[in-house]
Amino acid sequence: MSERPTTLTRKQVASFLKPRPHDSHKGKFGAVTVIGGAGGMVGAALLAARAALKLGAGCVRVGLLADNAPAMDLLQPELMLHDAQTALQALPHAHPHPTKEKARNVLVIGCGMGTSLAAQKILCDALRLKVPLVVDADALNLLARHDDLRDDLRARAAPSILTPHPGEAARLLGIGAAEVQAERIGAAQQLAENLRCSVVLKGAGSVCVTRDGKTYLNQTGNPGMGAPGMGDVLAGMIAALIAQGLESDRALRLAVHLHGAAGDALAENGVGIGMTASEVTEWARWLLNQWRKPVELQTGSDRR
Repeated sequence: MSERPTTLTRKQVASFLKPRPHDSHKGKFGAVTVIGGAGGMVGAALLAARAALKLGAGCVRVGLLADNAPAMDLLQPELMLHDAQTALQALPHAHPHPTKEKARNVLVIGCGMGTSLAAQKILCDALRLKVPLVVDADALNLLARHDDLRDDLRARAAPSILTPHPGEAARLLGIGAAEVQAERIGAAQQLAENLRCSVVLKGAGSVCVTRDGKTYLNQTGNPGMGAPGMGDVLAGMIAALIAQGLESDRALRLAVHLHGAAGDALAENGVGIGMTASEVTEWARWLLNQWRKPVELQTGSDRR
């Protein structure tokens, strides 16, 4: 690929938003399932699920691998918690990838999942489902280790979005992280081409490559976002936007730009050190609603 990147802007990504119909109900806004949360890492899956809920998904389920997993999220009781296998088994009944925008089922896999044999089996099953898939964290590490899983990923017809940081991208490409950082655009493009999917290479100046090979550079975000759980939140945000009917590559671009903008809003309010992923979720929700207002006002004007 030699595609030169286009810089993402608020105006560009906000144009993807549409007003919610007057007769809205939760069934119109899709369902997100997050699978992850092995022992000691349950928080990663919950962070992704909370972000999906607060970014507008109509229903959010969490499938946890931990033996001692909680039965409910006390901070977010709207989430439905299951064991990982139960959550996964519900997904074959999901709608196949639609040909036009509409609410749908979306799967996020990898957040705190670990790389056990059980996690490998779940990822293998997930790759064969006909639902949009956001692949993060340990699921990326499993892909890097197993040729057959990468083959299953390439064979998918439904959208797949990979969200690696430089270390994960390096493992997938079989090179060093320093090489990825030295040529971030080329690394992201190579991953998208090799694995036939969309990619966001996270970090300062996140690089998004869509399934048709177009490349976008995001310039929102700041050093305060170098904190635990930020990637989990981004994965949940992407899934929520797809669930509500956005085409997957538009959802990717909007989520990446919004995620960084939320971190910037926190920094502008004096939180440069000690920023948390949970706070980014709250600011992302607030900003998303602000960005929607011009769309809703315009629609109201059109009705009149």
